[in-house]
Amino acid sequence: MFNDEYFMREALKEARKAYDENEIPVGAVVVCQNRIVGRGHNQSIALNDATAHAEMVALSSASNYLNSRYLKECTLYVTLEPCVMCAGASFWAQLGEIVFGAADSKNGFSKHSKSYLHPATLIKGGVLENECLGLIQSFFKNLRENKNSTK
Repeated sequence: MFNDEYFMREALKEARKAYDENEIPVGAVVVCQNRIVGRGHNQSIALNDATAHAEMVALSSASNYLNSRYLKECTLYVTLEPCVMCAGASFWAQLGEIVFGAADSKNGFSKHSKSYLHPATLIKGGVLENECLGLIQSFFKNLRENKNSTK
């Protein structure tokens, strides 16, 4: 029951919250010992904060819950490959693993360098990739259509 797909579906629930709030639909959960200890979705617009990415919110939530700045035993599940900022945050948290859904060829950390991750962090991509990518594509398609209809 508790596998990568299960937890990625939980991250997708967070991404749908962002979608409903007109934020770029990225969601994340942090898991420790098969238990979700942190959740987050993009809130950059709502909080007027460029750093309020899903991963940052989830990592902060997990650190607060576990009362630790280090998340060595934790896995971050995120619907889109983390950007350089979020990869850097995972480095400082010494995150045990990152599992992402869709690759981000435009802004993902791997476009630049995998050295943004802590050397002990494992990485796995492509979990529920089609669902994760579909949500983002739907969001941007709707955004373009709404922009074109207001001209």
